[in-house]
Amino acid sequence: MEDNPNPISRRSLLKGTLRGTTAASAFTLIKPHLVRGAGKEKLRAGIVGCGGRGTQAVVDPLTGNENVELVAMADVFEDHLEGSLKQLRDPKYISRHAGITVERDGRPKQMSAEDLVASVGPRVKVQPEYHFVGFDAYQKLVKSDIDIVMLTTPPGYRPIHFEAAVEAGKHVFTEKPIGTDATGVRRFMAAGRKAAEKKLTVMSGAQRHEDKPYMETVQKIHDGAIGDIVALNSFYLSGPVMHVQARDAKWGDMEWEHRNWYSFLWLCGDQIVEQHFHNIDFMNWVMGGHPERVVASGGAAWRPRAALYGNIYDHLSSDFVYPNGVHLSSTCRQYPRGTFNNVSDLIVGSKGRSTGTDLGTKGISAYVQEHINFVDSIQGRGPYINQSIPIAESTLTCIMARESAYSGMAITWDQIMNSKQDLMPKEYGYEVKTDPTPLPVPGEYKFV
Repeated sequence: MEDNPNPISRRSLLKGTLRGTTAASAFTLIKPHLVRGAGKEKLRAGIVGCGGRGTQAVVDPLTGNENVELVAMADVFEDHLEGSLKQLRDPKYISRHAGITVERDGRPKQMSAEDLVASVGPRVKVQPEYHFVGFDAYQKLVKSDIDIVMLTTPPGYRPIHFEAAVEAGKHVFTEKPIGTDATGVRRFMAAGRKAAEKKLTVMSGAQRHEDKPYMETVQKIHDGAIGDIVALNSFYLSGPVMHVQARDAKWGDMEWEHRNWYSFLWLCGDQIVEQHFHNIDFMNWVMGGHPERVVASGGAAWRPRAALYGNIYDHLSSDFVYPNGVHLSSTCRQYPRGTFNNVSDLIVGSKGRSTGTDLGTKGISAYVQEHINFVDSIQGRGPYINQSIPIAESTLTCIMARESAYSGMAITWDQIMNSKQDLMPKEYGYEVKTDPTPLPVPGEYKFV
């Protein structure tokens, strides 16, 4: 970090507190902010980004916390917002999540379809005046009468939205990753430090950190269960993410890119940033900090050079080196349906190996648990949580590898921390014209 030359020791200090473990007692000066006093008081939540992930992200906190209500929604597109709200008010959609195990009165309870409909449905209370649409919709939402802001837009917007939410004094659930370039990540980090000063809770969508098998396994690895770590390996081999099949003639350039956001670098960050983040963030957790160097390569093997497929790669392999000399071999790809898929991790130790979950025991849904821990932090029932810095570091780790693959250069942590890359447009609007950015070619692409 710019303000701490020893990232490993700083990370070690923060990891218990920021992940919501009992080590939070080390930060007694940053006690949880009690929003309305009593622990059972209703918390008012608003969501920015009403796509599929955003809609699901609403169900999770309402399932895990009986004192949370959804009262505000914001999206660039009205059809996204209204479609999401329609789903959230549809008992059939809510019923699909039946079988989730949650805690009720200190005991595990498996939620039936009837339980969910009766519990979740009535707490979707978004009145017409709290429907915010447009590129400035997030500004209106964060200034409204809410306690919690949930950020689930394409990740390019995360630094801007997070900064606005913190400035407005809101607690934040932010999906991962938290940016698509180093400039945005630094902006997010600055807002994260301000959130700590304001005693605002920040929970990320890196749900492995709230998943009992992962938590217990990492603790046992840190306690020496497999000896000294000597090598790491991770895979995210999956299918392509395509949001649309063709461009509607009515869409201007910027609207087209937003509706097909996973194909465009400035919005998604490429697969290693948007999706493979989970594995790389997990490895940083295991190692207690970020790598110091990476050499990566990749390209587009099957993605056609057509507008629908934008300017991202479809495969990328990386060799990360941590400060203690341990290497992480990382591979991600998005190949067409019918090809081999694999999402997995391997930690090799001097006395054994682990897949990341094999030393832990089953817990409740991590997607629900993270929201339980989030609300407990807000209301003082659990340790204070602010995951902004470690989650930003993991995002930057992914960006570091992407930039190495694009440029064909070895990239160090200091280089990526000081990168001047800023992918965000200078203006926003449905009809704003954008110049197509070509697919990066190593040797021609310049790291900045």
